Amino acid sequence: MPIAPKLVILDRDGVINQDSDKYIKSLDEWVPYPSAIDAIAKLSQAGWTVAVATNQSGIARGYFNETVVDAIHTRLNALVEDAGGKIEQIVYCPHEPADNCQCRKPKAGLLETIRDRLGLADLARSWMVGDSLRDLQAGEAIGCRSALVRTGKGGDTEAKGEGLQHARVFDDLSAFVGWLINDTQASDNPVVSNAADDPGPVKEEDASLGAAQTPPMSQPPA
Repeated sequence: MPIAPKLVILDRDGVINQDSDKYIKSLDEWVPYPSAIDAIAKLSQAGWTVAVATNQSGIARGYFNETVVDAIHTRLNALVEDAGGKIEQIVYCPHEPADNCQCRKPKAGLLETIRDRLGLADLARSWMVGDSLRDLQAGEAIGCRSALVRTGKGGDTEAKGEGLQHARVFDDLSAFVGWLINDTQASDNPVVSNAADDPGPVKEEDASLGAAQTPPMSQPPA
């Protein structure tokens, strides 16, 4: 089955699941936002390809190992599939900043890996969704449109107001997905302009952060 040219790349901690000041060191500590799982499924059902790109420097720091990360991603895939969706690729950087690798966001190495694995010529039609400036910078460096969510570190990122000139801002992943699907459907009508082609510094006010989720939390660099 060919990969759809429409692609959404998601950061993990703070976007799909709750963040932690002490890192996510085990499967038991990984707590997904229920609305985020449903949002990923809706993206798949609407014809979007979904991928995940996440910094996991806790591996290099010795807080956990790659077996833990693999177990978390197996659980994530299972939850999304149970909800009727699919994640095509999950890639992560195991390095810490001092390693000066090419894959740690804000560098675009992880996104380049996703592009190549999916056989895409470029990521010009894609979105990068994150809760930190480095997520947006990684996406924009490779041509993605960018969206910031207020979950995780997103509230603090928005408050700083740096580097958000080209990003749309949403309460959470569910709000972004609702907007994206509606905007894509509207763009099929030739008399309606497609705002996604020029996102600009737009804030989307949507109080869809459910009671099952926690407020934004700060976290040391992942």
